Amino acid sequence: MLSHTFPLADYAVHLGPLSETLPAWLQKRNYSSIFVITDENTHAHCLPYLDLLPPIKGGAGGGLGAILPPGETFKTLTTCSQVWQAMLDANLDRKALVINLGGGVIGDLGGFCAATWKRGVDFIQIPTTLLSMTDAAIGGKLGIDFQGLKNVVGVFQNPAAVFVDPAFLLTLPERELRSGFAEVIKHAFIGDVALWRNIEAMPNLEDAPWLAILRASIAVKVRIVTEDPHEKGLRMLLNYGHTIGHAVESYFLKTPFPRTHGECIALGMIAESWLARTSIPSGHNLLAQTITLIAASFAHEPIPEAAFTEIWETMQQDKKNIAGAVRIAVPGEEPYSMQVIETNAEAVVESLRFYNGLVGEAF
Repeated sequence: MLSHTFPLADYAVHLGPLSETLPAWLQKRNYSSIFVITDENTHAHCLPYLDLLPPIKGGAGGGLGAILPPGETFKTLTTCSQVWQAMLDANLDRKALVINLGGGVIGDLGGFCAATWKRGVDFIQIPTTLLSMTDAAIGGKLGIDFQGLKNVVGVFQNPAAVFVDPAFLLTLPERELRSGFAEVIKHAFIGDVALWRNIEAMPNLEDAPWLAILRASIAVKVRIVTEDPHEKGLRMLLNYGHTIGHAVESYFLKTPFPRTHGECIALGMIAESWLARTSIPSGHNLLAQTITLIAASFAHEPIPEAAFTEIWETMQQDKKNIAGAVRIAVPGEEPYSMQVIETNAEAVVESLRFYNGLVGEAF
């Protein structure tokens, strides 16, 4: 497998086998110790990948670290306290390196803990899910959930590096792999027509050319975060599907049957493209194309109408909002262009009803 490096302003994303990327990077640095954050799943299935690498000064793969329970419900201040206590017990100084080995939750929470420990220690992201490889690990957005609201407490802090190894995809359950595919679809709509066509032509996820898909999808994310590192403009486009999707995800997290992030973002892209159908000249085409790609990869799971009010209330806490106006960012006419629209409760309810009604030929 050929490795590829995506340079950003003050760090790089390295795509390829860890054995070809991580040891050489570490050899150029002089960290006092290495602290590895995993969850129970990545500790069992992914940490052995680090043990297979040449010996690393500081002990990556064993010794210092924290093992967390898996899942979005543990992305909280309470879990941060546990990580900080483990860092304290390990006497972690400011010359240490934190390795976040896991999906989006580990990357967000682990990076937040590292960025705030003794006013900041270096950390690297080693994403192990498709979602984190293509989206969550790149761009320096770190944080935790609070009072049921996703990512409302956090900071912008870039990692020292990101290492993406497609081999970790082999450790994923099918549902988790599919969840991450929603972000790949999002990137295709945002800026890469060729990626969109490749997705459309794929027979199934099992036979996907992951190295090529990752390279194309990461390139979209890198281009946008390079242009807009602090989400002042174009970077809002990366939230396509997330304004409604995050609110739906927050609702289902409190039920016995939580939905994955990707399942909610896929639904959110359909609902948000329905809201934008009259706001941009190609709005109806965007809606039709979104339905086509989502229907090919995700099951249709209606939302209870009883949830609509709570979903709208959660949307009012979205970070893109200004002066109480709920704003949604959708792809514009050209690649890497954006249309921001304001919406209201009635329109959002109608968009969710539209999604609920997509049965038969659409799904």
